[in-house]
Amino acid sequence: MTPVSSVEDNNAIDRDRYRYAAKRQQAIVAALRTAGQVEATALATDFGVTSETVRKDLIALERHGLLRRVHGGAIPVDDVTFEPDVSARTEYAEEKQRIAKAALPYLSRAGSIFLDAGSTISRLAEIIPGDRELTVFTNTLSIALTLVAKPNLTVHTLGGRVRARTLAEVDAWSARALREINVDIAFVGTNGISTSRGLTTPDLAEAAIKRLMLECGSQTILLADSSKVGKVSLCQHGELHDIDVLITDSGIASSELARLHKAGMNVVQA
Repeated sequence: MTPVSSVEDNNAIDRDRYRYAAKRQQAIVAALRTAGQVEATALATDFGVTSETVRKDLIALERHGLLRRVHGGAIPVDDVTFEPDVSARTEYAEEKQRIAKAALPYLSRAGSIFLDAGSTISRLAEIIPGDRELTVFTNTLSIALTLVAKPNLTVHTLGGRVRARTLAEVDAWSARALREINVDIAFVGTNGISTSRGLTTPDLAEAAIKRLMLECGSQTILLADSSKVGKVSLCQHGELHDIDVLITDSGIASSELARLHKAGMNVVQA
């Protein structure tokens, strides 16, 4: 067994490496690349420095455009505004399929639903049974084309400007249509779920439409894989209490799951 004194000496040597700001900041950037986020309190413990010292390090890195500070820590700067094309969103494919299947039991045999843009909700659209007599509203052209091939479904799009990156309809016409719609269930997506910043997405126009989606359903179900949890993007479009059920995958970190439960979220893991 390693003597306690040796362990303490090793810890002291490790922490001595971070007495200089440059070393700490290099370690912070490396941790962001690996984990996708860092927590200020954990950094202070690992480095053996005060929370104020870590705060100054994060401010310095943010000024150099290397990260974005959020409540309690930081995330990579790319996470705030980067938005891949829907066709390029191939990561977490198995998880997204499981999430879509877990959403099916919430569908009744008849009624009305809204389907948001997004790769996970696209998978739900693909597996909606053809025998359901549903009225479906969507702001996404690709989802509408998937659904229209199922003869028992009545499919409506919102109209408006189509964003090339996501094929989602946005702006005034879409907003006007959403204000007039009342559905049984709204299935919505997001780019980030955070207990400090709520639901976030990179685009201002989509954020405005997503806010209205949260008001159109008697029940609102969020479909999001675990990579979205703990992330913060550019524009807030909702609060956690706007969501009745979050369906995610089993890869969600236990610490993040605990935070969501503490915030009062009903979380289903697929």
